Amino acid sequence: MTIDLRGRSPMADHMVIASGRSARQVGAIAEHLAERIKLATGRTPRIEGKDAGDWVLIDTDDVIVHVFRPEVRDFYQLEKMWMPSDTLNRVREASRPVT
Repeated sequence: MTIDLRGRSPMADHMVIASGRSARQVGAIAEHLAERIKLATGRTPRIEGKDAGDWVLIDTDDVIVHVFRPEVRDFYQLEKMWMPSDTLNRVREASRPVT
């Protein structure tokens, strides 16, 4: 999920929120993404939390990427904090199972 932060926060223009199924997968996703960012931009992004693997933050200056284990993502609910409410409601509706 990508959230546009332009005009809403001085820290970055975009936020990306992703999940891995386990601490090991979260760490692997973050490591691979950091390598791809370095290859594409020539800059090494700052990484926090990779050793624990519950929540890894990758800061590329313009984009901040959060990679969570599902339980941690549910607990912090960054989407709820940063998304406009009308967009959040559409995302929730789209993700509800059809009965």
